Order: sequence, then C-alpha cells, then structure tokens
Amino acid sequence: MFIADLHIHSKFSRATSDDMDVEHLAQWARLKGIKLLGTGDFTHPDWLKELKKKLSLENGLYKYGETYFLLTAEVCNIFPYKGKAKKIHNILFAPNISEAEKINEAFKKYGNLVVDGRPFLDLDCYSMVKIIKKISPSAQIIPAHIWTPHFSLFGANSGFDKIEDCFKDVTGEIFALETGLSSDPPMNRRLSALDRFNLISNSDAHSPAKIGREANALDCPLRYDEIIKTLKTGENFLYTIEFFPQEGKYHFNGHRNCGIRLSPEETMQKGKLCPLCLKPLTIGVMHRVLELADRKTEDIPDKFIPYKNSIPLEEIIADALKVGVQTQQVRNEYLSLVNKYGGEFQILLDLSAEFIREHFSAPIGERILAVREGKVSIKEGYDGVYGEIKVQVEQKDEGQLKLF
Repeated sequence: MFIADLHIHSKFSRATSDDMDVEHLAQWARLKGIKLLGTGDFTHPDWLKELKKKLSLENGLYKYGETYFLLTAEVCNIFPYKGKAKKIHNILFAPNISEAEKINEAFKKYGNLVVDGRPFLDLDCYSMVKIIKKISPSAQIIPAHIWTPHFSLFGANSGFDKIEDCFKDVTGEIFALETGLSSDPPMNRRLSALDRFNLISNSDAHSPAKIGREANALDCPLRYDEIIKTLKTGENFLYTIEFFPQEGKYHFNGHRNCGIRLSPEETMQKGKLCPLCLKPLTIGVMHRVLELADRKTEDIPDKFIPYKNSIPLEEIIADALKVGVQTQQVRNEYLSLVNKYGGEFQILLDLSAEFIREHFSAPIGERILAVREGKVSIKEGYDGVYGEIKVQVEQKDEGQLKLF
C-alpha cells in the first residue's frame, strides 16, 4: 500500500513557493509518508527540462531518491459555449517524457506554455481530449476540483450542469473526477450521474509542506499502467484522504470583502446578492451540489471507494501548543514526530490509540485521536477564505482551540 498525491504545482506556476523543486518535493514526500507524487506542470518547458535532468525512469514512472513521480500537469481550458465563456481546469497524466513533449508541442498552438506552469489554452475540453488521445492513447484527463466556483467542471461561475455538455462524445474517456478541498465523496455522490466515475483527492499544493493535505491510498504495483488501471477500475483503490470539506475556502456562499458567509438555505431565502453591498455572492460548493443533487445523503449506495477525513499534523500541533502553524516551535515538533514514527500519515491514520497515548504528549495525542473520530467543529469557508476548524478535546486537555 502507498499514498499518492497526483495534483501539485512546481515553482514555475503562479503563487507557488520557490521550494517547489524536485529536491524539496522528495524531502517532504518522505516526511509525509507519500510514495508517489504528481510532478505538476509538465507543460512548462523549463520544468520538464529539470525533470528530465533529475529524475530516473523506473517501471514507467520516474524516481528521485525513494520518491516516485508520475508526469502530471494542470491546464485551464477557456472556450465559448452557447454565448458564455467557460473556464475549466483539467489534470493531465502522461506516460513518459517523450509523449509529454509531443503534447506540449501540440498545445503551443493554443497558448503560451512559458508564462505559467498552469497554462491557459484557447481550446475546449472535448477537442483537447481528442488531441491528447491521438498523440498518446495512454495519457489521461481528469477534471480538477470539479465543484469550485471558478475554473471547474460544475462550478457556479463558468461550469456545466452535465459532464456530457463539456466533453461530448469523448466523455467515455473520462473515468475519474477530483473532489477538491471544499467537497468530499458523500457530497459528490448526491449526484447519481457521477456514479460511473471514481473520485480522487489531491492537494493541489503550491508549497512543499502542503502536499498530501488530500491524497489517495492505493495497493497496486508502482507502474504507470497499474496506477491508471487502479484509478479507472477502483480495484486496489483503498480510500481517499480528505479535508473536512467545510474547511475548504469555497464550501459556503459569501462575499469576502463584506465578511458575509451564508449557507445555501440562507441564500435561497435571501437571494444571491450580498446583503451589504448588493454585489453578487460567490456561490460555493455546497450550494452548487444541492442545485444538481438528485438524492439525499442517506440514499447513496454503499458501493463506492471509502474515504477518511483528516487535518494536517502541523495544524494539530499548533492547536495543542497554542501557537501559529508557521512557527519554528511547530516545525521542530513536527520534524521530531515524523522522523521518529515513520511519517505524517503513519501518525494520523495508522498508529494505534494505545501507542499514541503512551508515546505522544497528551495535548497532541488526544487531538490526533479526536480528529480520527471526527470530533471537530467548523466555521465554514467561503469566497476564498478557509474555514476555521476546532478539535473537540476533553477539558483536561485545555478545551477547544482554534486551528489556522
């Protein structure tokens, strides 16, 4: 079994850390307990050149140290549809560097690949799938963070109501969808039209410490074809690791400039304008799911890939120590724990409760166990503002503390 995070970005994407390079990514993958990372940004020529130089080919994947990499990229497709502009993000998988280079060559006609690691392409999703599959039948396309208001398949601002409207007669080439931080599998499964797709979860990380905040647990050989088979069929796909979706920054409706956060029910009563400035609200993921849902949560069939909610270990440590996540005190404690006990995911998901109570300080250990049991309260995220999550712990552990 191994953990895979298949959607990240490199230092060549906008608003990313300069540390999003091969060395730091491999280092943080080890700390997290991630065996397989997407490279991100293979469409950027300088990043692809760096990957060619630093990675070695092994079993249809690439490797640096103990970390395996799968060639991935995210592109933004911008195109007109029935008089409206559509802006959709898609994740691409390529089986090798040679075929990635051929895909890049074809994309040069539709956008400037040098400007951003996540390029804008003047190309509809349907045509892109045809182009990619003609070049590389083994390459794959997965719609990214499908519910977020901006740049997604079902997003309120520029998305579609049906996947077939976006991908037309190549919809059959799409076998999986990415949930995004602001939704979880039960939310997605309220739309029965998505039953035929497996759901994957990834970090979309812009800095090394953020990799793995969402991820996938797979139990298959570390080869490109086997990984694609697992994602496609669901066999040996053990579970996804999920944010609590309310913490995602587009879960509820709202208007950040006015500090307005509204549930779907409140919005349905009051309308889609900000009650303070009367400008349009950003309609969030939960509202959009309810607009398209055709069944209740309790009516979801019990046949889908399981999932586990979690909170990053650094946030749990910061909560326990009553300090900010970015402090050196938190980083030192984090490094001590993950190096001692085999990685972040081993601590968050696998160590027994007895072991944690025996070897961890009470403030940290009890919070880890509380998160496993879903003992959290959350003030929902909205309009680009992350939610505020509190771990529910016993009074002897100093009560509820805010996580940032």
